Amino acid sequence: MLRAIQPQDSQVTMKLRTLRLRSALVRECMAEFLGTFVLMLFGCSAAAQVKTSRDTKGQYLSINMSFSVGVMSAMYLTKGISGAHLNPAVTLSFCVLKKVKWGRLVPYCLSQVLGAYVASALAFMVYYDAIMEFSGGVLTVYGPNETASIFATYPSQYLTLGRSFLDQVVGTLLLMLCIVSLEEKRNTPAPSGLIPPIVATIVLGISMSMSANCGAAINPARDLGPRLFTLTAGWGTEVFTCYNYWFWVPIVAPLIGGPLGSCLYLVFVEWQLPTPELPQDRRTTVSTISNSIKEPATSWGTGDNLKSTYF
Repeated sequence: MLRAIQPQDSQVTMKLRTLRLRSALVRECMAEFLGTFVLMLFGCSAAAQVKTSRDTKGQYLSINMSFSVGVMSAMYLTKGISGAHLNPAVTLSFCVLKKVKWGRLVPYCLSQVLGAYVASALAFMVYYDAIMEFSGGVLTVYGPNETASIFATYPSQYLTLGRSFLDQVVGTLLLMLCIVSLEEKRNTPAPSGLIPPIVATIVLGISMSMSANCGAAINPARDLGPRLFTLTAGWGTEVFTCYNYWFWVPIVAPLIGGPLGSCLYLVFVEWQLPTPELPQDRRTTVSTISNSIKEPATSWGTGDNLKSTYF
């Protein structure tokens, strides 16, 4: 039996409503911060567990899957507020596609980097004892007991600078190419409630197929936030100077790959889709309007010209 609403209930509801921030931008930035925080907490914690246990409590696939679960959880958590970009390359791509205003770009990106930084700090606190035992108390970037790769990404020894840049461009290109069409109603749209697990599966596929070279960051915030944390937490400037100042690659390359993937989608898919047809009643209304126009062609248009703007 339903309980009648008491006056106290309405008062509580009104008080809770006052907690909602007035600024839409602030709400969206909070969502991007929290979403990226959740994503990175899953991923960095899994990396710490696998690394410090020397693959006895998980394997490399565990890290890939944890990042994917993080993506799915973060999207369900924040998609209704900001769209759950969780990635500056995604935000930039949506700005290029005119799906997001350019004024959102910098605030979103800063929120994402900050969320990744805080998540890295919390993962470090949770696994502090394990990290210190594994590393012997020496936080380094190189060697068999390095622990910097728990947080940020680093290239394999065999990899050239050009190949690593290409790796990140291609990975982010594939990400945007696959996710930008999920809500396209003229193609094969995914149900709204299934978009988070679909995106998570795409991320898992990229991680499983393109992470051997340099960790498949495909996200500037995912790399820069943790790298800034390791800089301040004891690893020192080596996290930026190592591998001939390689750190800029997972920051710059995704920002190129994301828009490239979006442009490929436009050229090969969106511009080739059939033009959506107007409802029958709208066609009838437009036809009636066009037939009733009596102005000469030298005015603002003939009936035929007006009709051509709709069909």
